[in-house]
Amino acid sequence: MPITPQSPLLKRVPPGVWAGVLWGYGTLFAIRSFFRLPFMPTDPFPPTPGGWVLIVSGSALALGGCGVLGRRPLWGLGLLVAGTYVVTVGLDGLTIGLVHFAAIAVGVGWVAMSVGGRRGLGALVLAVAVLPVHEFTRIGLGRPLAAAHDTGRGDWQSWSALALMAVVAWLIGNSVRQGRAYAERLTAQTATQAVIVERLRIAREMHDTVAHSIGIIALQAGAAARVTTTQPEAAREAMRAVEHEGRETLAGLRRMLVALRAADEAPVLPAGLGDVDRLAATTTAAGVRVDVRRRGEPRQLPPDIDLSAFRIIQESVTNVVRHAGTSACRVTVDYGDDELALEVTDDGRGHGTATDTGFGLAGMRERVALLQGEFTAAPRPEGGFRVAVRLPVPVPTAVAR
Repeated sequence: MPITPQSPLLKRVPPGVWAGVLWGYGTLFAIRSFFRLPFMPTDPFPPTPGGWVLIVSGSALALGGCGVLGRRPLWGLGLLVAGTYVVTVGLDGLTIGLVHFAAIAVGVGWVAMSVGGRRGLGALVLAVAVLPVHEFTRIGLGRPLAAAHDTGRGDWQSWSALALMAVVAWLIGNSVRQGRAYAERLTAQTATQAVIVERLRIAREMHDTVAHSIGIIALQAGAAARVTTTQPEAAREAMRAVEHEGRETLAGLRRMLVALRAADEAPVLPAGLGDVDRLAATTTAAGVRVDVRRRGEPRQLPPDIDLSAFRIIQESVTNVVRHAGTSACRVTVDYGDDELALEVTDDGRGHGTATDTGFGLAGMRERVALLQGEFTAAPRPEGGFRVAVRLPVPVPTAVAR
């Protein structure tokens, strides 16, 4: 059973926790001077009782907003902004504190990442709009101005920094959202492409298997029909061959379907060049003699090359049986140092360009192209037809001793 790896710790912590930690730290930092703690500066003007009510109620709003930020992002951000505004008024702050606004920026980024679109832009507008609203409230309540803020220049600098923080948070959240959407589309496209490739592979395998078997069956059935009355024993032998070939084809199709349905079971071993002799024997028994010649030193080939080489030979021999109108063909397998050369020739009527209207030649050409090889199929000048293939084979790297 596959084990899903855990996500990093930073991703497992909910966004409301990060916002709550930042906001709690900002509040404790703002009120630390009111409690005459050792080694801490002391503010000679602590908040009034009404101010403490605002601080406590605003803290409840803000922390409640952090608690629901992960489930209901817009509501959580709204409560966080409202609570921060109330606490800042209770503290007689000239503007919203940097750490407090960092918590709001976390909320803005989360909304942009989780919901996006117009609601993400609305979250950004809400976070930035609270800055001038607080300033108008402070002026309306007649709060004293520090000398640095008499001209409004200090407030403008603070607003710019905080607004820029909110914009950056929105950009990060929106980028993460777009990246996730792109990754999902790419994953879906990759999965779809994989399904298409697998379907094409299965279609090629079934075509090669069934086409060869049907060709042998048709040949044997025709021979049996011609000698039924004159040579009953030969007819019975041909029909037994038809039965055997049909059973072998059904068994192969059954193995393929079982392998597709039961992915956890051991896969069916595919065919390869080791099965060429069996293919030749079956075809020869059906009435078309297949002469197999090997050159070079046979060796283990990569599975994709081995399977493709066998399927190309199988399809070529099938075309000879079905279309060439001849009683023999030759198969040559040449193991070169860095390539595998295949050749299937016959002395028939040149079946490839005239009567092969199926997917045989196209399938072979596609297999060869996928392996970066060379494929030729054309009538021979002296008569008959020739299929020639060259497949590059990786040279094994020698192990130094």
